[in-house]
Amino acid sequence: MHRERPFIAVYIMTNGVRGTLYIGVTSDLYQRVGQHKTGRFAGFTDVHDLKRLVWFEPHALMTAAIRREKLLKHYVRDWKINLIERDNPHWDDLSLAWNALPVWQHGPTDQ
Repeated sequence: MHRERPFIAVYIMTNGVRGTLYIGVTSDLYQRVGQHKTGRFAGFTDVHDLKRLVWFEPHALMTAAIRREKLLKHYVRDWKINLIERDNPHWDDLSLAWNALPVWQHGPTDQ
């Protein structure tokens, strides 16, 4: 996913596979993940080194995103893990692909 314009999202950050989980909501997922990665805000995510984005869900309205965030926070841990592993079984950091150019923009690979 190449980085485009900001969007509203519910997201889950972690410090590793099946590690500590943080569920949040934001109006700009790109900016918020960057803030997590740089430790801009002191608190839970900074203390637990939660810098890996493993799941997110875009929303058109902030009110809907907040409702979803509250629902997810009430899920038991196993349900949260199942949600992540359904879409991201290897717990990859989904933000790593944001600044990568699409393959067709990389140019020829002939040596």
